[in-house]
Amino acid sequence: MSGAAGYGALLDALRGVTWPARRAARGSTSGTHRSRLRGVSPEFTEYRPYRQGDDPRRLDWRLLARTNRAYLRITSDRATLSTLILVDASASMAFPERSAGKWSHARRLAIGLTSIAHASGDPVAVAVVTPHGTVRTAPRTRRGVVTECARVLDAATPQGRVDLAAAMHEPHSARRLVVISDFLGDAAVLLRPARALLGEGGEVIAIHVVAREELSPSADAVLATDPEETDIKRALTPDTASTYLRQFAEWREWLAREWRAAGAQYEMTVTDEPADRVVRRIARGEREGERAS
Repeated sequence: MSGAAGYGALLDALRGVTWPARRAARGSTSGTHRSRLRGVSPEFTEYRPYRQGDDPRRLDWRLLARTNRAYLRITSDRATLSTLILVDASASMAFPERSAGKWSHARRLAIGLTSIAHASGDPVAVAVVTPHGTVRTAPRTRRGVVTECARVLDAATPQGRVDLAAAMHEPHSARRLVVISDFLGDAAVLLRPARALLGEGGEVIAIHVVAREELSPSADAVLATDPEETDIKRALTPDTASTYLRQFAEWREWLAREWRAAGAQYEMTVTDEPADRVVRRIARGEREGERAS
């Protein structure tokens, strides 16, 4: 794939999809999301009596002239929601080795989410976390931002170990942070910067990418190599497969529970699931298996 053109079918499938904020946004720039700021936007919601300390500029002077009563005209402002999509480019994301299925799926999810954020008029950026640091685009709303993000993603190759937590701690203006990873590192460390953003009123979406081969390993005996520590090898045989599957399932349940307990949106997706379906589910705020009523 090269640029957004390589994702044409995905972008067509997501045309018209919206991604509303889960919380009222704090931003002051006009946009499509409900804002925590109440002010002078044209979307009227209610009147309330003027109280000492209120800003007199928000008085409805016409109503005051007609009734001799002081009322504030309360409106619901709309704000943009700056979005940063952080993508794990560690070696484990290149699994399976022949297809690099997790990395391919992660790129498609990132582009899909970039496109619907951009369509809503939100500043959106992509950051790829590599062993040599984070490569990121600037948050923009201008035309061509999806192509710019696609080029950064397509230029990266998963390898080595990365520090996702450090990348999450890096200064950024995003109020909505998306983390796309297989979370095979120290997942607990990632919850700290996530909780910090959530505590400030932001949103965090954790997208857990799992390869189908991890859920259904080959029946043949294999020598599994840790992709980030190549000197670590473990035998995966029919006798040990059941233990592996049980422990992997327990770990996924723990991961989902921890992210959700922190207040984040957690979504697991398998590499053979259509990316547009996952993106729609994330945008609706559903969990896997749920359907919008």
